[in-house]
Amino acid sequence: MTRPYRWLRLPEGTAPRIEFGADYNPDQWPREVWDDDVRLMREAGVTTVSLAIFSWAQIQPTADTWDFAWLDEIMDLLHANGISVDLATATASPPAWLSTAHPEILPVTAEGATLWPGGRQHWRPTSPVFREHALRLVTALAERYADHPALVAWHVNNELGCHNFYDYSNDAADAFRTWLAERYGTVEALNAAWGTAFWSQRYSAFEEVLPPRLAASFPNPTQQLDFRRFSSDALKDYLRAERDVLDRITPDVPVTTNFMLSGSKNMDYTDWADEVDFVANDHYVLSWLDRERDELSFSANLTGNIARRRPWFLMEHSTSAVNWQPVNAPKKPGEMARDSLVHVAHGADAVCFFQWRQSAAGAEKFHSAMVPHGGEDTRLFRDVVALGQDLRALSAVVGADRAQAPVALLFDYESWWAVEADSHPTSLLSYRQELRAWYSALLDLGVRVDVVPASHAADSGLDGYAMVIAPVLHLVSQDRAERLRSYVEGGGHLVATYLSGIVDENDHAYLGGYPGALRDLLGVRVEEFAPLAAGETVTLDDGPTGSVWSDTTGTLWSEPVDVLEADVLRRYVGGELDGGAAVTRRTVGSGSAAYVSTSLGVDGLTAVVPELLEAAGVASELPESLRGTVELAVRTDGEREFVFLVNRTAEPVDLTDLTDVLGTEVATLGGVRAGGDDDDGDDSAGEDDRGSELPPRAVRVLQRPAEG
Repeated sequence: MTRPYRWLRLPEGTAPRIEFGADYNPDQWPREVWDDDVRLMREAGVTTVSLAIFSWAQIQPTADTWDFAWLDEIMDLLHANGISVDLATATASPPAWLSTAHPEILPVTAEGATLWPGGRQHWRPTSPVFREHALRLVTALAERYADHPALVAWHVNNELGCHNFYDYSNDAADAFRTWLAERYGTVEALNAAWGTAFWSQRYSAFEEVLPPRLAASFPNPTQQLDFRRFSSDALKDYLRAERDVLDRITPDVPVTTNFMLSGSKNMDYTDWADEVDFVANDHYVLSWLDRERDELSFSANLTGNIARRRPWFLMEHSTSAVNWQPVNAPKKPGEMARDSLVHVAHGADAVCFFQWRQSAAGAEKFHSAMVPHGGEDTRLFRDVVALGQDLRALSAVVGADRAQAPVALLFDYESWWAVEADSHPTSLLSYRQELRAWYSALLDLGVRVDVVPASHAADSGLDGYAMVIAPVLHLVSQDRAERLRSYVEGGGHLVATYLSGIVDENDHAYLGGYPGALRDLLGVRVEEFAPLAAGETVTLDDGPTGSVWSDTTGTLWSEPVDVLEADVLRRYVGGELDGGAAVTRRTVGSGSAAYVSTSLGVDGLTAVVPELLEAAGVASELPESLRGTVELAVRTDGEREFVFLVNRTAEPVDLTDLTDVLGTEVATLGGVRAGGDDDDGDDSAGEDDRGSELPPRAVRVLQRPAEG
């Protein structure tokens, strides 16, 4: 059952504010540093910190001793300086005494190797011994700080599953069997779901089933899929265990945990979101990606929709460089503020970082922080102070939901898991990269889009969308297929791609030709896939005129498409598929179902998608001069809409064409001056920068009456 939405337990009379802060690790520093910390926090405008995330060994030095004195003191000090605390349960990294006394809590790999202490998250999600000790700690913290005036939320563990998602231990095997028995009821049903007639894998009892440990050849595909489902559920069950202790002792304090929506495909966060009072997410810019800021927008957008468009908490991101990428470059001037404000544009009512003060020792000592190694007399800290000022200017936005976009882009964890497993037609496919290509193309076209969990389609989550795009929606149950059919028959416009509708919820291929469960709806049939080798391409024409656009090139995938009942919008040119259908659309009443049979990339999609959008009656809300350079996002409180205009470029953007169109200005935030850095190091956009020009990497927020 979905928990009621609850935000931070702020003191009565607290004015609306975007929460601003960081993970704070005072136990890494001498006591004399703490007073300097709170002085600088006040200067920066910090309102909330996450505390004690990795402090188990400090709080409980041995199995039978406790030390709360330091935590009492820092809680009191923060409260005295007007800083709230999101208090962690400190269970993320067990202390040495626990793993020494109970090595049976340590995870085991598929190869049978033990993951030893020395890093973090060296514990099994299914270990009853670990859970006993962890919940003892959670209980002690909840009882001690239940009534502390600084406490505004509980922070369960930290980045659950980041390093211990997969565990193949005997504890995991026992829990997996229990999970399977609950899912299937009988071993006969398990055999049917797993297709165990293949390779003589039939089971006669649940006790014979193992996790998909290292095998002589490819493990059973449905076994792998179910083990992913189980592993996500096992961590969710652990989250519930901590949460239930907190609910019992502190029922008025909201509970959350930090998701990792850009960094992990393992946890089904769509499912987890119903277990917390508000959604929190960690995000780091992935510098090895093309269009890495589009990925940031994509992840923020997805977070906002997993939160069902309600405000959410950005728990971690970086002020500048991280320490775990192959090359860790610093952020350019203005990027820290723009990164933060894009999250706010997509629904974040909190902007926090890892971490407050840059560590002097440990694995993350070269990870940037709000206070860098250079201290307060640095441009980075001055930028932090400027960001705090910018966020205070957005108090009117606090509590506003994300406004629904005209287009939905479906995101599905189980399709991601299934399609990237072994033994598939290609190992070159990146599910998330395909979705990002569609997202970037829509950004380039100036069209607002919501990244919507596909599971929301079961509860009317597609209502109100003029177009639904389902890239590589590989795993489609009959129920989901019927929901998509109902959407189209009700006047909606669906776009599906290659490798969609291929298998059911048990990863069994639909028979009768591809795209399986969606074949009749799309009006096409494919007998055999034709995946492309690395570097191989196909070319598409420009529609009925027959001319060829150089940008309309497909990679990764192609297939001979038999048209049953659809119009052909693009054909293949040259090669084995010459003249064959590449992009089709079937009209269904006032709706339609389109099919794209190759991976077009951003450039190809920007050439093809406008025709699909036109059929759905979707047009950009931006003038043509701003499409591609400005991202548009909207939040609403029901009476007002807050329009965010994000300069995606490092150059100023002329907004003259927007004059008096989108509303009155609330603020122009962040960015750098067109002439480069000021001599005083202040890179924020000032009064002289406002008017018809949006500075490089800046964000303008406008206000207008809500429609309807």
